[in-house]
Amino acid sequence: YGESIPQNGRIRKSSQMFAENALPPFLATAIFVIAVFAGYQYRKVWKNEGPAWKAWLFGAIAAGCLATVAFVPLQPS
Repeated sequence: YGESIPQNGRIRKSSQMFAENALPPFLATAIFVIAVFAGYQYRKVWKNEGPAWKAWLFGAIAAGCLATVAFVPLQPS
């Protein structure tokens, strides 16, 4: 438990693997703020019945940002 597949003859802890691919808190906050602004623009375009491509663009940006923050672990403080 807590160990991964050996690489180069060594066994690495899973916590070390997650730390290598983790988001720093500042970057995660910035991504979340981008998601909020993109979501606001999406709602604005949708409410005003603007061009569909703008709604798709802002919606995809918001969804991508939220998925990143949700599924990529944060670096421990």
